[in-house]
Amino acid sequence: MRGPDEWDGRERSGGPGESPRIPSPRPAAEDHGPLPDLPPVPHRGPGPVPAPTPPHHAPAEYESDDDPVTGDDTGPPPAAPSHKVLKSLLGAWALAACSSEETAAVEAHLTDCAACAEEALRLRDAVGLLHPADSLDLDPLLRSRVLEGCLGRRPPRIPVPEWATPFDAEAAKLDALLRDMGESEWRAPVRLRWFDGREPVERDTTVAGVIGHLMAVDGMVATSLGLPDPLGPAAPEHPGPRRRTEAYWRTLGEDPDPRAPHDPWREQSQALIRTASFAGGGVAELSVPYGKFDLALRDAFLDRAFETWVHAGDIADAVDYPYKPPAAGHLHLLVDLAARLLPTTLAQRRRDGLAAPPQQLVAAGAPGRSLHLEVEGSGGGDWYIALDSPAAVGSPECAVAHLALDSDEFCQLAAGHISPEETAAGQTGEREAIREVLFATAALSRL
Repeated sequence: MRGPDEWDGRERSGGPGESPRIPSPRPAAEDHGPLPDLPPVPHRGPGPVPAPTPPHHAPAEYESDDDPVTGDDTGPPPAAPSHKVLKSLLGAWALAACSSEETAAVEAHLTDCAACAEEALRLRDAVGLLHPADSLDLDPLLRSRVLEGCLGRRPPRIPVPEWATPFDAEAAKLDALLRDMGESEWRAPVRLRWFDGREPVERDTTVAGVIGHLMAVDGMVATSLGLPDPLGPAAPEHPGPRRRTEAYWRTLGEDPDPRAPHDPWREQSQALIRTASFAGGGVAELSVPYGKFDLALRDAFLDRAFETWVHAGDIADAVDYPYKPPAAGHLHLLVDLAARLLPTTLAQRRRDGLAAPPQQLVAAGAPGRSLHLEVEGSGGGDWYIALDSPAAVGSPECAVAHLALDSDEFCQLAAGHISPEETAAGQTGEREAIREVLFATAALSRL
């Protein structure tokens, strides 16, 4: 009889003398599926009923020291990133490349750490140099290109006259700027500047006041086309930009909403374009009274385009917003209008005693003493200004002086935003003739 630890060779395959085989490991009970839940143990004795033991509870020696993962995170909040980590994120923060959590952590750190705050400012300034801020506005030429493409395929049944397109474009640009402004910006102070013939003049108003001024002066063109006068019963008896503007400003203060002029101004601008388009080319020479002088309708539309652009720039400066000049083709038409008005303005200044008398009178239509006006840059060109009589014809053969100006400089001078003495210009020839033309250009401006 053998002991329990002795092997007789019959319990497993193999004969006597063979080594016993080590049995393969048995699979765990869990490999055959979840273990059945144990029935609850009845509670005996005093005291509260203990919480039931969760199924598959592992013995204490096998439990992990890690916090359990649950749906309700009741543990302590994560520690804030260290100073070293936050400093390393300053470059990404300056480039706006941080996540929202990183951004919040960095900005909270900047309020407490002066060294990191200074470094952040330097990095942000450097990023501004590398990536200059661009205007969020669409390209002002986009509308013209889209319309040109559309009309190239299907010509308009009633086209807008060429002399009205600059006003159409500038009114649309200003309307887009006004649409983005809040009530406080409509109350922003705006300083209007012009040259009264002797010296620069300034007038303070608001954005709402500027739009009211544009609407009041556009109303002179509107009434010439048979449209209603925006001033209604408040219109002055004698027409003129200043009288009409003062009359409107007196009524503007009665309306508590500073945005009140926006819709009437936009509707009147659109009505002007529609009426001029439907009227056709026959109205181009219709006379529009401007107080002391008259303008043909085609020139009045160019005048309104120029003033709309200038005052839109005044508004953009007041609310700190970038604003671009007109398209080159439109700007050329505006510069051409100013150049064509210079002989008449020179004659008016002589009548007012503000300019020297003419030196050489000639018959109407004959060439006379002239100044060669060269406007460089976008919208520029060459013009010959008759110096002694508005009825004379400017001629290269009779040029006694040459005046060269950048297009922006010329327009700022014609708007009264810079004085003749401050104008940067190339000058050759008769100094007195050059001075007279510079002052006459500034005198084109008005309220």
